[in-house]
Amino acid sequence: MSKRDFYEVLGVDKTANEQEIKKAYRKLAMKYHPDRNPDDPQAEEKFKEASLAYEVLSDNKKRGAYDKMGHAAFEQGMGGGGFSGFGDIFGDLFGGRGGGASFSADDIFNSFFGGGGRGQSRQRRGSDLRYVLELTLEEAVSGVNKEITFTAPAPCNSCDGKGTKNPDDVVTCTTCGGHGAVRIQQGFFAVQQTCPHCGGSGKQIKNPCGDCHGSGIQEKSRTLDVTIPAGVDNGDRIRLSGEGEAIQNGESGDLFVEIRVKNHDKFVRNGADLHLDVPISFADAALGREVEVPTLDGRISLRIPEGTQSHKVFRIKGKGVTPVRTSMKGDLLCRVIVETPMNLTNEQKDLLRQLQASMGEHQQSDKKKSFFDKLKDEVKDMFD
Repeated sequence: MSKRDFYEVLGVDKTANEQEIKKAYRKLAMKYHPDRNPDDPQAEEKFKEASLAYEVLSDNKKRGAYDKMGHAAFEQGMGGGGFSGFGDIFGDLFGGRGGGASFSADDIFNSFFGGGGRGQSRQRRGSDLRYVLELTLEEAVSGVNKEITFTAPAPCNSCDGKGTKNPDDVVTCTTCGGHGAVRIQQGFFAVQQTCPHCGGSGKQIKNPCGDCHGSGIQEKSRTLDVTIPAGVDNGDRIRLSGEGEAIQNGESGDLFVEIRVKNHDKFVRNGADLHLDVPISFADAALGREVEVPTLDGRISLRIPEGTQSHKVFRIKGKGVTPVRTSMKGDLLCRVIVETPMNLTNEQKDLLRQLQASMGEHQQSDKKKSFFDKLKDEVKDMFD
């Protein structure tokens, strides 16, 4: 084998990264693989040369030694005990087979395009399903048991999902010989595909079930009890394993119950905290008073201090929500909204005019007082 520079062999720069080296080698391996060039000994030599270059340059330790000493780094067995067989290189690059295993062009094709190699199979599985469940805020916060009803593919009752009532009617597929897959030759490549007659099961049914027509599956309405943990919020999902789409000769998918919390007429939830608007009159804001506010577990008193401004927020500790993923309970945030009175009587309007005039007379002398301080004094005078 010629001692060409390994970077030159793969056609990459000395600064090439791992992905660039692998990409270059794959291209050469596809071009010069012996299975694609059975009558060309030069192609086999080029294939070996490229494989050797890849083994060195894809290993950081060997590549470092090669960069320092060139081919001499490996002439006496240096660089980690010499080189492994070409089967090991292909096992690393194309899917994990090692130790002198042989590879054909269809193995390479399957590795590039998802075939997964010969002798490998994967359990067929039905699709996952989603069910949107609406809850009130109270249900989401405290937890609840709910009964849900939905329609989804399920095993046929008549044949118990087997596709036929008589087990002797299930025979080996004559198209694929029970393998569940067929191989189609396309030039140099042999592509493996799922058998179109048995759908990959490797079996055929002579006398299919009349209810499911041999599929073993029927659309059914199902009812399930679902336990909703306390503290769930919008977008949270509860997984029910095996309750999704059922398929013949395969594993059922899962059902995901997705939570949607309805809007509340009083509270707005933000994570662990609840937000509440508390309307008060301007007299209460000026003079202060104690008001009752709702919580999710009853009413409590909230003290409004004198001179409270509109949109002032008061925090009541521990009256929020305990989220499902933590034990830390949130708070209730009460935002005061000072309301402007409407539909006043003539007497009330006269009193407000007096207050308005009084505040105007004292405006210069009371510059250092706040609006609510002045309002408080005037209201006290009016009702003394």
